Amino acid sequence: MKHLTIIVPEAQGNLSSIVGAYKIFSRANQYHASRWKGEVFQIQLAGMKKEFELYDGLFAIRPHTTVPRIARTDLIIIPSLQHDVVKPLERNAEIIDWIAGQYRQGAEVASICTGAFLLAATGLLDGKNCSTHWNAAAQFKSRFPQVNLVTDQVITDEQGIYTNGGAFSFLNLLLYLVEKYYDRETAIYCSKVFQIDIDRNSQSPFIMFTGQKSHGDDMVRQAQEYIERHIDGKFSFEDLAANFMINRRSFDRRFIRATGNTPATYQQRVRVEVAKKAFETTRKPVQEVMFESGYTDVKAFREIFRKLTGLSPLEYRNRYNKEPGWAMEAY
Repeated sequence: MKHLTIIVPEAQGNLSSIVGAYKIFSRANQYHASRWKGEVFQIQLAGMKKEFELYDGLFAIRPHTTVPRIARTDLIIIPSLQHDVVKPLERNAEIIDWIAGQYRQGAEVASICTGAFLLAATGLLDGKNCSTHWNAAAQFKSRFPQVNLVTDQVITDEQGIYTNGGAFSFLNLLLYLVEKYYDRETAIYCSKVFQIDIDRNSQSPFIMFTGQKSHGDDMVRQAQEYIERHIDGKFSFEDLAANFMINRRSFDRRFIRATGNTPATYQQRVRVEVAKKAFETTRKPVQEVMFESGYTDVKAFREIFRKLTGLSPLEYRNRYNKEPGWAMEAY
């Protein structure tokens, strides 16, 4: 039998991802055994102390064991962290070293949502793809620039290291791991019991672009605000750079360093966010939303919208606006 370790980190572990992992793998064990194939994992919660309080003492977790007592494990699951991801990095140095050591001994490692910060601190993600919650992307990129962050993906799988996107998308990662370690039938069974959509692979439709303004560069912030005020795009980036008495090349470099996007990509994301809000809250036709978002070419609008959301404009509207009376629109 293999060994599964679900980490209970110091400082702000996330209860739902810990309990969710425990319940799904426990049910997978039961179902697999009911088919005379035996249990796959011995499942243990492990931390650095006997009890952890969460949510200001509202809940408590009592792990099965402590991390140092586990000499060898086969799969490690790192749960999501709370909003302050710095404190767990400071207080889990011993767990971080243990995870790295177990990986070198052959264990596989999976992080849930912002648990990617703890995983990245091991150095194991350097040069690899990683997903995390889209809302933590800027902070992650700043702290771990050597990791290739791909926030549009729900799951990454690379050299025995798995990561996933935000919030309850961790359920999709757990099903993915159940299929890998058990079989497809067990994964489908768990998806039905827990009512989880199986094989979801993108979190793009859920991403809300919030402007990336926590960088401290006042010139770039002013440029961002100018782009946001002029959705129609009736200006050139050369002129915008000149307004700040800087050449276009230097302007682009500074903008990318501050936001992680080129000015043109930033403009696209702002426009698509405007379109998304219109589709969610109004009954305007797709073409009208396209014009109000600064686009005049239907093909370009459709391609950029799908690239950033994973859905066509019509698919997005039908998913997120459920007002009755929509006229069917060929688009």
